[in-house]
Amino acid sequence: MDNLNYKLSISLIVSIKKGLVYLRVVDLINKKKVGIPLTKAEIHFLIDGYVKDKIPDYQMSGLLMAIYFKGLTKEEQVNLTEEILLSGEQIDLSSIDGICVDKHSTGGVGDKTTLVFAPIVAACGLKIAKMSGRSLGHTGGTLDKLEAIPNFSIDISSEDFLKQVNDISISVIGQTANITPADKKLYSLRDVTGTVDSTGLIASSIMSKKLASGAKSILLDVKVGSGAFMKNTEDAKELARAMVNIGNSFGRKTVAMLTNMEEPLGNMVGNTLEVIEAIETMKGKGPKQFETLCYELASQMLLMNKIAKTKDEAKKLIKEKIKSGEVLNKFKEMIIHQGGNPEVINDYTLMPTAKKKITVKAPEAGYVESVDALGIGIAAMLLGSGRENINDEIDLSVGIELEKKTGDYVKANDTLAFVYSNGKNEEQAIKKVLDSYHLVNKEVCVRPLIIDIIK
Repeated sequence: MDNLNYKLSISLIVSIKKGLVYLRVVDLINKKKVGIPLTKAEIHFLIDGYVKDKIPDYQMSGLLMAIYFKGLTKEEQVNLTEEILLSGEQIDLSSIDGICVDKHSTGGVGDKTTLVFAPIVAACGLKIAKMSGRSLGHTGGTLDKLEAIPNFSIDISSEDFLKQVNDISISVIGQTANITPADKKLYSLRDVTGTVDSTGLIASSIMSKKLASGAKSILLDVKVGSGAFMKNTEDAKELARAMVNIGNSFGRKTVAMLTNMEEPLGNMVGNTLEVIEAIETMKGKGPKQFETLCYELASQMLLMNKIAKTKDEAKKLIKEKIKSGEVLNKFKEMIIHQGGNPEVINDYTLMPTAKKKITVKAPEAGYVESVDALGIGIAAMLLGSGRENINDEIDLSVGIELEKKTGDYVKANDTLAFVYSNGKNEEQAIKKVLDSYHLVNKEVCVRPLIIDIIK
């Protein structure tokens, strides 16, 4: 049977059985295998059946592999997102007085942006009710960083969560509701079947969680580069467009910014270290690269919600809120409301502190052509700052401070970085840091931090 007739025969089977009473999963696998889009009803049949254990892993694996090779249309992505969304609870933010917004980062090395972004937008009049997560990989997620603050609680009741946002406009907590159970089950299967890096599946996974969190405006920070999931700009743009389309299809204002992750964000990598850098940035003393990203993201959110008419107006407002101390005060209010010790803002030694600070020196002179973000991330994980498995305990105190970044000139024996260590894999981490620096004899151009904006 030639390919066209095969497609027609599969379409006929599905057409005859569109009432779903007699549908077989194998029919839908075969349909997707030859590139015929699945209908909304068929996607419901598959996701509902899988969540209820009526469809076994081996059949869903076959479907995921077919999707991996044939992709998903825009309509399929939207329908899949909806089914994943409807598989669990959704957060009702209607009791919050104001505009609820959310930001999502696809993840990178030294990405502590939420710690600054959230207080900025809260100080500027928006509400941020954020459910965040822990992460696998180089350093902890936003929750791990916040837990470097003594007694800070990321586990508060839904009632207290909503009340806190109403009272002070900001809260960042762990996921408390049974959100998107279909995504959890599908991701576990994708992880062991080599189907994680499928644009349609990634987009539906991320957006189902963002939609379930209830915010009306969603800003996506899509990282691009060696330290990001998306290694090249075209793949990142494809993912960004898919997520923006899904968000807008559900009536949420959605914008994506593609940002550079060829080198670590800011100077600090590691949980306590990143909290310190975030606080310094809220004091107006953070590293320029990290400050710029926080301001760009916050400006975009202010523009999306008409808090400012132009980017210049948005940045002016942000700078005023930083200078007046309102942004830092929002962060302090959140710490107090969630049981943490607000004195960390002025005394960083109250947070977990590594026993040793080791200087890593340049073996030769030259210009820093690049600082491999992935390499620095792996070095930090070797020290204990991240997780290889979800149940791993992390060392909040360890990490890496970058003294030199891309474009800087160094002399032989100049300090490149500091390694904060408690002794775990110390020599391997130091070597990894050294290997992550690439020096050349001529000046280099620094890649722009903001690569593109997708609306």
